[in-house]
Amino acid sequence: MDDKGTLAERSAVELRRLIGTRQISPVELLDACIARIEAVNPAVNALAATDFDAARAAARRAEQAVMAGAPLGLLHGLPLGVKDLEDTADLLTTYGSPMARAHVPGKDVVLVERLRAAGAIVTAKTNVPELGAGANTRNPVWGATGNPFDPTRNAGGSSGGSAVALACDMLPVCTGSDTGGSLRIPAAKCGVVGFRPSPGLVPNSRRRLGWTPISVVGPMGRDVADTALQLAASAGQSTGDPLSYAVDPLAFLALGRVDPSTLRIAYTEDFDCCDVDDDIRRVFRERIAALSSHVRTCEAVRFDMGDAHRCFDVIRAESFVAGLRDAYARDPSALGPNTRANYEMGAAMTLADCAWAQVEQTRLFQRFQQAFRNYDLILAPTTPVSPFPWTSLYADEVQGRPQANYYRWLALTYVVTLTTNPALSLPCGVDEANMPFGLQVVGPYRGDQQTLAAAYALEQLFASLPGLQRPRPDLDRLRAPNPSLTSIVTAAPVLDARRVDGDAAADGTSAV
Repeated sequence: MDDKGTLAERSAVELRRLIGTRQISPVELLDACIARIEAVNPAVNALAATDFDAARAAARRAEQAVMAGAPLGLLHGLPLGVKDLEDTADLLTTYGSPMARAHVPGKDVVLVERLRAAGAIVTAKTNVPELGAGANTRNPVWGATGNPFDPTRNAGGSSGGSAVALACDMLPVCTGSDTGGSLRIPAAKCGVVGFRPSPGLVPNSRRRLGWTPISVVGPMGRDVADTALQLAASAGQSTGDPLSYAVDPLAFLALGRVDPSTLRIAYTEDFDCCDVDDDIRRVFRERIAALSSHVRTCEAVRFDMGDAHRCFDVIRAESFVAGLRDAYARDPSALGPNTRANYEMGAAMTLADCAWAQVEQTRLFQRFQQAFRNYDLILAPTTPVSPFPWTSLYADEVQGRPQANYYRWLALTYVVTLTTNPALSLPCGVDEANMPFGLQVVGPYRGDQQTLAAAYALEQLFASLPGLQRPRPDLDRLRAPNPSLTSIVTAAPVLDARRVDGDAAADGTSAV
């Protein structure tokens, strides 16, 4: 019914409908995605391991189920990219670390189990920073991932490979995870949607500190509806995650019930504690001005975030100590500079530091919720800087101010992490450098459904306003391979096989 290139560009929601009505086959869709991957991925290096043979076999089974009239899952027949921090049975999972460059898991994590059960076809792993540390997707196993709007610039992280695969229409469904912004930041830099759900809504069975809400797994999509579709296929209680809880997952699909003219919006440029470049502030003010006449209320608000930076330092470092203690004991030099810095920071902390951070996070949470007495959403920029060259490991200065460490420039997202509120990055035009601009949409406590519905309403509104639509990369400029993206690989050649036999995985993973 369509040429393969155009088919790959259709939304996940539409593709699932076309499969269910037998207008396209899962095999046809997978072939279109593989063709797009082969044409575009060499220019951006978004994907890690692939297994097209296994994916084609799964697509044939999915086609047979459709023709037999069998019950079909929410993601039936949709090719899936899985972030390379998530274990996938029989498919190379490296976490971007030389320690795991030959690791082939024997089983899926709960997230992948659920997505497969919903009919998704695991097609590729998506690239990450080493062990998920940092918001610049580059590692010594697979190399760097380039931004689809300019491959010399960074794609964000740690879900950068997923964001780029979506932006380039290589795959209709991709997973992500988020500690300090790893779903939201790459979504903002690549012009797609990344949703950080409430802790426990989507089970995270690989989190070592099971009772700590800082790290979540969640969906990414080219739009809000695609993102909600993946959420509906993965949300709900699991014995693999002590924070998980029961929900009606289909409720997340009810998106078209919010009139933007009824929304009461609070906004902040910096949460009164984050460094932000002046050009990003100007763009944010322009977006707020364009939005304000279309909603009920749009008001600037002030926040008291306490000592959010030190609080995040401590709580984040706890996770790295839990995950990397054994690896550090074996060989500290085997860890990359970001992960080693995080481990050593955490190892030097005391029980008093940890107790203080837990108390401070609780105070911050309680104060933050007060804003939702009068507002439905809080809007802020997602990132404080435009995408910078991927050759720079991180933004060491923001608005001329040196950053205390390699992740301090992510404060706009990690202060929201500490509140545990659901948050989403929504594409909203381009910045002054003509790179994607993401609007951070923060919803009320446990208000995931309300947040998605409100973001959907804003997305529909933006589509009708000049300059606020989702930007799309020029794929014709991405037809030439970019060898520089793999030039940072050291110690061994890039692994491009579908499966590589091996034994040891990394002792733990985190995400920025």
